[in-house]
Amino acid sequence: MTNPVLVEVLRGGRVESRHGGSIAVCDAHGGIFLARGDVARPVFPRSAVKVIQALPLVESGAADAFGFDEKELALACASHSGEVEHAELARKILAKADFGPDALECGAHWPSSQEATIGLARSGGTASALHNNCSGKHSGFLCACRHLGLNHRGYVKIGHDYQRLIAATMEEVTGAPHREENSGTDGCSIPTYAVPLTNLATGFAKLATGEGLAAERAGAARRLFAACMAEPFYVAGTGRADTAMMEAGQGRVFVKVGAEGVYCGAVPELGLGFALKIDDGAGRGAEAAVASLLAWLLRADEALAARYAGMAAVTMKNWNGIEVGQVRGLPLS
Repeated sequence: MTNPVLVEVLRGGRVESRHGGSIAVCDAHGGIFLARGDVARPVFPRSAVKVIQALPLVESGAADAFGFDEKELALACASHSGEVEHAELARKILAKADFGPDALECGAHWPSSQEATIGLARSGGTASALHNNCSGKHSGFLCACRHLGLNHRGYVKIGHDYQRLIAATMEEVTGAPHREENSGTDGCSIPTYAVPLTNLATGFAKLATGEGLAAERAGAARRLFAACMAEPFYVAGTGRADTAMMEAGQGRVFVKVGAEGVYCGAVPELGLGFALKIDDGAGRGAEAAVASLLAWLLRADEALAARYAGMAAVTMKNWNGIEVGQVRGLPLS
């Protein structure tokens, strides 16, 4: 199946590039509300499923035992920009369980925020694992390991008890196998599993509604969603699409980016979850496509739909600040 074009890039009024992809929107029972392209093909959701990976942190009692607040829960689901607030909050989370940054096994990289990188370099600092965009998630993993009495060393490996718990949780939520044969290794070194978009969309609808989930899991999902929507800066960061889209939704929309052109999310009031994949892996295409999708899903609210439509049409400027074109998500009507 050839996937449809979801996003166009214009220059001088002409289409310069196109981003094809696939979108699935489902309810909590697996009913397909919208499908574009090959929604049955398994894709690696990567960081888009961090909220599912955070469920054991809450369900195990670790989040309560260590007194996680909404910002800390949001960071546990984050792909953050490595800004000062993000790195320091990750350090604080680790300290609650008597860990230091050296316990993190996600690897070190400079902040993805250019401003944060410049500030860190000017201060004489160096990149550490705290600046890794996944440090909040990994800090949550370590807290859960401590609470459960698990040996934290090697917690990123597919055979580790905590990774087995996460895989079982993701399999239960999505209904798709999470086994070694459909696994790969994510950028932060934990396992990632190839899952069809329909299963991902159904899983996010379950998280958003609680339907099909045990009461404890439904409560954990509700708590994590609420934290991310209340503190979207800690899910992403300054100028980031996830933060902007959740700020616009004001508690009505959950979105989470994954690497290589993936997005997952939900609109709880509609009882729907969604997942999309841009074939060429372009982040600009995924951001425009998900904003266009949200504008369509929330079209009954004209003001909010207009805000998302504006996010789906991004003006491009050159280094002299001259407008040269536009990235635009195509309407889904």
